[in-house]
Amino acid sequence: MKIKIKEDFTLVELSAILNIPIALLHDSNQLPFNSTEKIQANTVIQIPYHFYNRINNPEKFTIVDHFDCPNKMRKSAVYDTILNTKKNYDSKCCYEDIEEIIEYYPFIKKEIIGYSELGKPIIELTIGQGSKKVHMNGSFHANEWITSAIMMKWLDEYLMKIVKNSEMEGYNALELYRNTQVSYVPMVNPDGVDLVLHGLEAAENYRQSVAEINNGSDDFSNWKANIKGVDLNNQYPANWEIEKERKIPKEPAPRDYPGDEPLSEKEAITMANLVRRKNFDRLLAFHTQGEEIYWGYLNREPKEAEVIVNEFERVSRYKPVRTIDSHAGFRDWYVNEWGRPGYTVELGVGVNPLPLAQFDEIYEKSKKIFLSSLYM
Repeated sequence: MKIKIKEDFTLVELSAILNIPIALLHDSNQLPFNSTEKIQANTVIQIPYHFYNRINNPEKFTIVDHFDCPNKMRKSAVYDTILNTKKNYDSKCCYEDIEEIIEYYPFIKKEIIGYSELGKPIIELTIGQGSKKVHMNGSFHANEWITSAIMMKWLDEYLMKIVKNSEMEGYNALELYRNTQVSYVPMVNPDGVDLVLHGLEAAENYRQSVAEINNGSDDFSNWKANIKGVDLNNQYPANWEIEKERKIPKEPAPRDYPGDEPLSEKEAITMANLVRRKNFDRLLAFHTQGEEIYWGYLNREPKEAEVIVNEFERVSRYKPVRTIDSHAGFRDWYVNEWGRPGYTVELGVGVNPLPLAQFDEIYEKSKKIFLSSLYM
């Protein structure tokens, strides 16, 4: 919500009067941290929804835009989470939920980092102030869209705990916010996700080629690729040539085709550029087969990678797997190029797309991995 201040205040003064943590006030508005620098009267600032009932001094503040805050707070049980992600989670759901949480939690930073082949935005959310930078992503594979739904629900709970200054699994969320910066790309492959969930009509100008790739079938449940039939997680220059040689598909396919060259696809390029630009300290990519965590690549991983994955195993009971005969994945490339901890986390067991009946169990287990990636 937006309020207008009627007097000059420093950030410290505002924080004290409103009883809102300085970190959240600053990041909601990019206000000066300097304790002596005044914010001028009549400045409009944003505050998280949770603090609506603290705007009770009409001599100092005017509510400018509260986006029907009382009703929205009732809808969300006031201090509870706000998103319902336990559903067929397509790109529209993801985009709408992103806008919803930004409205509630204006300290989130949103950036469109690229576009899919069909022109859908690939969005990164950044949360936190710390020097440690952790990246997470979901739905590299189209029929693994449940990863996006799970990720957005983690975020929903984490943000709620931040504004409440309360604990999440025994760790203070606001302290995690101050100490760690999280980069979040919940849906890498929106075109593919929409194809799996909505069928051929979602292919738009690729309808003919998609129909041919899928052998005329209306069932896209086996589709992992992007809309051009390229497997985005076989697109990275980490022994890509090995995967190109041994993968059975030699042309666009619903899964496993690595493309004609590494980093040929818009979505893969977008993610590579993000990593190069942001210089992350560690990376987690979420997929959906096996309740396993792949963490090594050709002995390029640092010693701390094992310490971290052991904590992941402790809190979730997912099985760490150091070595697997696979190349050209996003995580493979990251570990190989930067020599930093990178993890492919396989959520759930079964046939993709995993059923929503598994949602709650996956959420509770994997939430602990999300959280431990912040405190480790």
